[in-house]
Amino acid sequence: MKSQQELQISSKKTDRFSSAGFILAAIGSSVGLGNMWKFPYITGQYGGAAFFLLFIVCLLAIGLPVLLAELAIGRYGRGSASTSFVKAGGGKVWARFGLLQVLAPLMILSFYVIVSGWTLNYAVLAFTGKLFKNQDFSGQFTGFTGGYMNVVWQIIAVVFTGWVVAKGVSKGIERFNKIAIPGLVVLLVILMIRSVTLPGAGAGVSFFLNPDFSKLTPESALVALGHAFFSLSLGMGILITYGAYVDKRQSLGTATLAIGAGDLIYALIAGLIIFPTTFSFGIDQAQGPSLVFVALPAAFSAMPFGTIFGGLFFVLLAIAALTSAVSLLEVPVSFAMERWKWTRTKSVVVISLLVLIIGVPSAVSFGMVPGLTDLGGKSFFDWMDFIASNILLPLGGLTTTIFAGYYWKHAAEAAGLKSGWFKVWLFMLRYVAPVLVVLVLLHTSGIIKF
Repeated sequence: MKSQQELQISSKKTDRFSSAGFILAAIGSSVGLGNMWKFPYITGQYGGAAFFLLFIVCLLAIGLPVLLAELAIGRYGRGSASTSFVKAGGGKVWARFGLLQVLAPLMILSFYVIVSGWTLNYAVLAFTGKLFKNQDFSGQFTGFTGGYMNVVWQIIAVVFTGWVVAKGVSKGIERFNKIAIPGLVVLLVILMIRSVTLPGAGAGVSFFLNPDFSKLTPESALVALGHAFFSLSLGMGILITYGAYVDKRQSLGTATLAIGAGDLIYALIAGLIIFPTTFSFGIDQAQGPSLVFVALPAAFSAMPFGTIFGGLFFVLLAIAALTSAVSLLEVPVSFAMERWKWTRTKSVVVISLLVLIIGVPSAVSFGMVPGLTDLGGKSFFDWMDFIASNILLPLGGLTTTIFAGYYWKHAAEAAGLKSGWFKVWLFMLRYVAPVLVVLVLLHTSGIIKF
């Protein structure tokens, strides 16, 4: 008889997503916090709807081809983000390149769960009314992030994420996303309706939907491409890992379009929440995290039923954060189960502890440990974000495009595309995507500037 450990390890081969569950989980990985605080800033800076149209072009021309390649590699290889390249027919050297797509989500998760903890804390504060009792929202945020409760909520976010992943693919990740994503859609619609009906909201809607092509520059094209890449969770190993759990009967082309549509609709509705609200209350969109945790609470406190809408907003953010966190954790957990033959439970516990250990310096770099707040002009938190987002992710994406475009003999079979579409897909992977990914890497790392 097989031991319990052997049974749990072998279950990875049979624990699969359903068709709908896979698409919801993949959309959950792309529905994160970036579209709520980064997307409004870059959209406003680069021409409103003009930038949004450019973002759509990047999503269709580059994002979706790379997304399809990652899913195809994962399903064909049926391994972790590292070994799927080898199992799909590559040499052992590809496992080393694939390892980048295990390290990147591990590093991202170490600071992402910190922000996830912020959203959970603010959801509780908003619904209890404590958030709005003190109108010094900047002081509240600074005091929270610089104190020990920041670490406490980081731990809560890690524990919840680990609990979902420990339950497995179908009973954990899929079941969570089947509840979370529909709930997120409902919250998005409610908040969008509230935002566009605020006094003066029309100016924000007009700014977002009326293009200003004069602000488009070569830099804006790379920014749009970088955001499309990040928002689809490319180069993180997530889609390769999820692809390993997809049934062979699932059309990857259809799934790719559905995931891309989900990401695009989320970005659109996020814009229709943020821009009307910020214009209505005279808020500058270019504030990053402080937009969400300082400026918007002030706006909610000034609107009728603001406590309710503020609470719903932070619940929305918490759902978006946790669906992405679950996807990020599954990547190194899948690798640990395969590499060291650990059970899923052991893998989740060990990786979660590692995430906390790596993440604590980031959590205390907001003032608790002054030496970590300014390391060459960036905090420890910012350096982790910079290395993962601007270096590891583009390198991971480049690995996928080169492997699928030039090396992989089974690309046509794995992608399941008809001859005409396969030629278009292969052309994008060979001649367009690698060049643009390299340009994004050089731009985000500061090597080239416009």
